[in-house]
Amino acid sequence: MASETPSAGVGTAPVDPRAVQSALATVQDPEIHRPITDLGMVKSVEIDEDGAVRVAVYLTVAGCPMRETITSRVREAVGRVPGVASVGVELDVMSDEQRRELAASLRGGQAEREIPFARPGSLTRVYAVASGKGGVGKSSVTVNLAAAMAADGLKVGVVDADIYGHSVPRMLGVTDSPTQVENMIMPPTARGVKVISIGMFTPGNSPVVWRGPMLHRALQQFLADVYWGDLDVLLLDLPPGTGDVAISVAQLVPNAEILIVTTPQQAAAEVAERAGTIATQTNQQIVGVIENMSGMPCPHCGEMVDVFGTGGGQTVADALTRTTGTRVPVLGQVPIDVRLREGGDDGTPVVLSDPSSPAGSVLRGMAGKLTRRSRGLSGMSLGLTPRNKF
Repeated sequence: MASETPSAGVGTAPVDPRAVQSALATVQDPEIHRPITDLGMVKSVEIDEDGAVRVAVYLTVAGCPMRETITSRVREAVGRVPGVASVGVELDVMSDEQRRELAASLRGGQAEREIPFARPGSLTRVYAVASGKGGVGKSSVTVNLAAAMAADGLKVGVVDADIYGHSVPRMLGVTDSPTQVENMIMPPTARGVKVISIGMFTPGNSPVVWRGPMLHRALQQFLADVYWGDLDVLLLDLPPGTGDVAISVAQLVPNAEILIVTTPQQAAAEVAERAGTIATQTNQQIVGVIENMSGMPCPHCGEMVDVFGTGGGQTVADALTRTTGTRVPVLGQVPIDVRLREGGDDGTPVVLSDPSSPAGSVLRGMAGKLTRRSRGLSGMSLGLTPRNKF
């Protein structure tokens, strides 16, 4: 399949092949986020005397959902080279051997089924976002923290580990599907965040009816078989409670740290405390508590209305501080804000659509704390930022 478009400016000087290669080196694969020249995706380049350039590009798989994006990026990059009169792009598909070589290259010598975030020396912060019960806005908090950190310049990924109640793809506005290359899965990206969810593999709104061992294998595959690249932060949106997935996270990624989400009411706080106490059995660190739905600003006078009571977040933080023997802070109190709900339905997190809104402002503030903390990890060897402090 070939397509050709005229370049914006037709030059008379001969086209420099080195300039064309340099231009192609600026084209990144939209799923792997590395130059197509590094990935062995450039099959051939032909340059005619009249300035017509034809580029043949290997796609990783037949029916690649990013074929049009790759084509347009190649055209645009090569079309800017001096002397280019037109750009033709021909698409081909990698052979099985080429795909195996690509997969091996991306793993960088790492064994299949190995979880990169659990390797010694991993520089990725892994945050497991947990709650004691459902309906406290845990997923809303997760996607907004992810989007805000990505906007701050971090490389961020999200695993929708709430297998039964997956909702992250909708909340982040994910429209693309994962692509499989050999035994590796290329996750789609939305709002600058790489995302994987069981909802991307089930038809329509079908329920997932699995027992514990299948949940463990699904989580393991999300962590080991998905090509995440060099992430600064990975967020795991856990299902409510202290069940199979929470235990699997502790086994598969023992260095994962916990963020507890609760609402202000005491009944929710008691359950959230139990969710956090699991850290004493799994030897995981609790980063802090996030109180969601902490109050609603009156639309008429601006006074805060405590719809779900007050103090639940601080109650959980104090209890976990006593239980763990280390200080567990309240990272922030997110008010009830209709724009937060609208952003979840529309797939545009409020931290991006209205960052100065009451909820957006608080969520961005918490994301800023996590961003600074994550950036401090790479400076640990220099003694710049201790791991247990913001």
